[in-house]
Amino acid sequence: MSSSDSNSNSNPNQIIEHIVLFNVKPSVDLSAVNAMISNLNGLISLESVLHISAGPISRCRSKSLAFTHMLHSRYRSKSDLVSYSEHPSHVSVVSSYVKPIVDDIMAVDWVADDFSGSPIVSPDSALRLTILKLKEGAGESGKGEVLGVLKGIREKFPSIEQLTVGENFSPARAKGFSICSIAVFNGRNELEELDAQSELANEQKDKVREFLDGVLVLDYAVAAPVQAASL
Repeated sequence: MSSSDSNSNSNPNQIIEHIVLFNVKPSVDLSAVNAMISNLNGLISLESVLHISAGPISRCRSKSLAFTHMLHSRYRSKSDLVSYSEHPSHVSVVSSYVKPIVDDIMAVDWVADDFSGSPIVSPDSALRLTILKLKEGAGESGKGEVLGVLKGIREKFPSIEQLTVGENFSPARAKGFSICSIAVFNGRNELEELDAQSELANEQKDKVREFLDGVLVLDYAVAAPVQAASL
């Protein structure tokens, strides 16, 4: 299916969020890391991609998982995400620039309903990615409560410019994590202001703590795009 066909059948108030987390091997030369980042960002040229940004993670808050780099991209439909994943240019970048230098990968995808604003995240914006693993006995009610708390965060923290929340629909590389959200801030200062409101943030965490078996929180700064080398 072409991008134009899939777009005509998609919900204009919905986007697909795609996140890939990488752990680059410590011994890898910086030039190889930069080549990976540059070529991943170069995939913006693919018709199905609305937005893509790859680069180093600013801060990783996890006791059990460690990642060094992140890719965030957006699509109008699931079929556009499939088109991106199967495109020869994407396959080539992954095999030539990603797989040789990483020793761990995690990926999640979710549908962001009632989406508003531009799908393009501006350079110098800051992202906070939250990925949650539910306890086995949480059930639908526990999952619903967790999703509800996450969706209500924007009302409590006005520095958040854009927020998407959803349930992962690609479990193969998700390491058991299933609930995802991205909060977009105008910059790092606004993200730091959120951290300063620790009491209110802890209050929100306490509402869902009993349902969670794992929490992964990452901060990421969106860099200005750099032209990738030709494949």
